[in-house]
Amino acid sequence: MADSKKLFIKTYGCQMNVYDSERMAEAMGGAGYVPTDRPDDADMILLNTCHIREKAAEKVYSELGRFKDLKAARPDLRIGVAGCVAQAEGEEIMRRQPLVDLVVGPQSYHRLPELEAKARGGQKALDTDFPEEDKFARLKGRGKARRGPTAFLTVQEGCDKFCAFCVVPYTRGAEASRPAAQVLDEARDLVGRGVREITLLGQNVNAYHGEGAGSGAGGTWTLARLIRALAEIDGLDRIRFTTSHPNDMADDLIAAHGDCEKLMPYLHLPVQSGSDRVLKAMNRKHTADMYIRLIERIRAARPDILISGDFIVGFPGETDADFEATMALVREVRYGQCYSFRYSARPGTPAAERAMIDPEVAADRLARLQALLTEQQQQIQRAMIGREVGVLFERAGRLPGQMVGKSDHLHAVHVTGGGIAAGDLRRVRITDSAPNSLAGVPVAA
Repeated sequence: MADSKKLFIKTYGCQMNVYDSERMAEAMGGAGYVPTDRPDDADMILLNTCHIREKAAEKVYSELGRFKDLKAARPDLRIGVAGCVAQAEGEEIMRRQPLVDLVVGPQSYHRLPELEAKARGGQKALDTDFPEEDKFARLKGRGKARRGPTAFLTVQEGCDKFCAFCVVPYTRGAEASRPAAQVLDEARDLVGRGVREITLLGQNVNAYHGEGAGSGAGGTWTLARLIRALAEIDGLDRIRFTTSHPNDMADDLIAAHGDCEKLMPYLHLPVQSGSDRVLKAMNRKHTADMYIRLIERIRAARPDILISGDFIVGFPGETDADFEATMALVREVRYGQCYSFRYSARPGTPAAERAMIDPEVAADRLARLQALLTEQQQQIQRAMIGREVGVLFERAGRLPGQMVGKSDHLHAVHVTGGGIAAGDLRRVRITDSAPNSLAGVPVAA
């Protein structure tokens, strides 16, 4: 391996980008590359970008600027940009930053070795198409190296919802689901390499509608049907999924939360606003009451489920009354965890053409919302004290003898002592709550 080339990948954004980066590293492994965590030691640098956060493209250009001296000192260094900013910006990236050798969108990363070979030949390489071939089928080769106890597995990509604030339909394309057999094969491979928990990923994962698997089980499978098939895999102890849309929370998926033991009691279900007027302006196609009634049905199926969500405040046209409707929804739902953001325009989306509200007003609303969400999170965490939960341990903690894992409800849990190793799934009694984690002691078997 002395003559192996080295690949440095920096990943931005969502879990799907983490999964994509792993697949890109595997694809480049077939071209003779091995991973490195140092850009100054790499033969190729790849930025896997995200377009969701504010000024995402400018941050990518800033990051690329840091490699200017490195590229000047090593002209044979190849620099690439992948992901959603690559899809959105395309040729503009190469025009603005000449040190970039290749640009590849999220639907074409299986072509990365071909693009790298083209760049090695001295040509600029660009691929932001939406190819007809299945990129996942093209990436069947996955080494047999051991994995950590948890893994992401993309089962669905793209979105047909066209929320007014979101770039996903433009950067990831229309909704597409992987065949169930392909997903099951990948899950078995992961379990064979030490994975005990899999999180199914999709921009709109509960819209999954993949080709069914097995004799007499053809047709189209829903996400619930896929989860039930995954639950039959020996050695796979936990299943999660993210991110979901309320309008695709089907009856069979709600039922699965109640009767599928391996499906964890945690659900990330974004609502974005509690105001029907704002939801309509966002093109969400549901009302606040529809969302609340849906949460009630989910909790009836699984009373101990922890609900997580997303909120955008300061959306164009949002009034004080609209914001208070959001606060009222939060008080009614009671979230165990949440992500909240001040609205920022994404070029090319309908909302970007609308007048922004006063940024100071938006900032004040965000602070008030986050204070309420933090209070709810801490109340729910404190209520866990004295309870027993399952914890899948992932790594050593910062203190001597300390191990850290995730509970059934996705809380970070710290335990000291007990002879615990990474990959162990243990019962733990919670003894204390910190701002973003829990502490506990192992329960004797």
